[in-house]
Amino acid sequence: MVDYGLYLTKLQSGNDSDNPFLAFMGMSLEELEDGYARFTMPIRDEFIQGDGVMQGGLIVAMADESMAHAAMTLLQPQEGIVTIELKNNFIAPALHGRLSAEATIFQKGLSIVVGDCVVTNGEGRLIARSSATFLIRPINCREGG
Repeated sequence: MVDYGLYLTKLQSGNDSDNPFLAFMGMSLEELEDGYARFTMPIRDEFIQGDGVMQGGLIVAMADESMAHAAMTLLQPQEGIVTIELKNNFIAPALHGRLSAEATIFQKGLSIVVGDCVVTNGEGRLIARSSATFLIRPINCREGG
């Protein structure tokens, strides 16, 4: 996925074939603007861990994807990104229904992008808050490491 503009256009039209992870997670893009992305995802039975709540790593993965997509909207054609730091606070358990992740980009500089994301349940209750730093890399450096 080298052309982020084309990728995002395809994703907005409902075609997630360039990112099978979204389909695996059941994530749907609901809204995309410059520096902003909102995804939703069902809490599926197979996401529930032994304590009866959704496994936290899946919530963090949803937040990371959401922030990355918000960052993609601000990239130049020759730029790519990779997550280099990710922090999460769990606020409440996710039990059933759907989650919504709203990501905004706090700052885009020459070499890094900083984003924030809140994940809520279907009733609007805050489930988690995440922040991430992404390294901006030239597209040709994304191959092989």
